[in-house]
Amino acid sequence: MSYSAGRATQAYASVGAQSQVSAASPHRLIQLLMDGALDRLSVAKGYMQRKDVQRKIVAIDRIMSIVDGLRMSLDHSVNAEMTENLENLYDYMNRRLLLANINNDEDALDEVASLLKELKEAWDAIPMAASEATANYQAETV
Repeated sequence: MSYSAGRATQAYASVGAQSQVSAASPHRLIQLLMDGALDRLSVAKGYMQRKDVQRKIVAIDRIMSIVDGLRMSLDHSVNAEMTENLENLYDYMNRRLLLANINNDEDALDEVASLLKELKEAWDAIPMAASEATANYQAETV
């Protein structure tokens, strides 16, 4: 693929991602964040294996930002105990990511990926109708 074709493909993918985000429900946005974190974990692991330090650092920093976004999206008024547990889990993930970055620890990346996959499976199991009903309820109470 030529350089210009590659840039065009990236631009097209970026527009597609932006369109997907702008039209997404809150439930779908969380799914997209989790998908993005899982994708970046694979990328970071590849950079780690290739000893590409700069790109590994950038990739792990992006994962940590996504995990922070997930943490900030928690609504403590819905179920305080559950959201506190999730907040602690997100904090733990970021600490593991930091150590993975410092120590080039692929096992730590794998652990975070496993935790995120479990959360994503649970999140994906929430029926869309239930997530929309919650969003509607929250909009009515505001």
